[in-house]
Amino acid sequence: METKEVLEFYKQTSLYTDLGFYKSFAKSLPDNIKEICELQRNQIIHPFDLKDEEMSKNTNAFYGDMTKVDKTSLCYENDLFPTAQAMLAELLRRNKNYTKDRLIEDKIHVCCREQAILLASILKAKGISARVRSGFARFVCIGNQEAGDHWITEYYNEEQKRWVLVDADMCFDEETLNDYGVDFDLMDIPRENFIFGAEAYLKLRSKTLSEREIAYASSPRIYGIEAALHGLFYDFHSLMNNEIIFLHLPKYIRDKNFELSEEEYKELDSLANLMLNPDENFKEIKKIWDTTLKFRILSGGMN
Repeated sequence: METKEVLEFYKQTSLYTDLGFYKSFAKSLPDNIKEICELQRNQIIHPFDLKDEEMSKNTNAFYGDMTKVDKTSLCYENDLFPTAQAMLAELLRRNKNYTKDRLIEDKIHVCCREQAILLASILKAKGISARVRSGFARFVCIGNQEAGDHWITEYYNEEQKRWVLVDADMCFDEETLNDYGVDFDLMDIPRENFIFGAEAYLKLRSKTLSEREIAYASSPRIYGIEAALHGLFYDFHSLMNNEIIFLHLPKYIRDKNFELSEEEYKELDSLANLMLNPDENFKEIKKIWDTTLKFRILSGGMN
């Protein structure tokens, strides 16, 4: 498929990235990508930090005075705000001023997935081709002993004629980034610093990555192929403008308790290899999307 057609596809929105009546608000936000990310980061608390006992007592954290967070509120509000529109609606309901100095009690508690889709939705509202990407990153795990599951945003830079990886979720202050060992530009993440879902899956299949190097932050923590399957399907759906939530995975995989046959793995090998170059292989990936329904029939909270 021609680049123009691919770029037009990623200007389209999904039920997760469509902002509805909030599109005009998104268009009024800064055009500079770093300014958008810094502003967005200051609207949101990551639930991992809410769960941290020491952090919860910190009166001078990056987020503000953590002791002022309502103890009865959900730590993870992902279930409440699965879409970009829901996030913006709630943020503006709590406080109509979408600024860097948002009070900590007015922030929402969501993860990297929500950060990624919110940024993608804002860029799409501005007419920029953008897509959510799912995979694994060592820079989200202090100590870099493993690559933890992570979602980021990819947008097309018209001036440079290339896709750029951006991480709004990790857009912290310099001191915090030093703790994580981030020594690169989060507004233009080098490709070697992010392991896309398909790449993680294939490297585990070929044993060029060990099982303990790929981790999915469930409770208990999941490693190896099972973790990679999450990243593979989250990214596959995101590449098709369908940024599914954490509960969603193909039902046939859940029904088999992640114990697939070699034939089923080979089927996934083919998909993953195509996903290594999603633009060049867009037609083939879209054909799989349209014809292999078991990849789209999802399990969920009640399915």
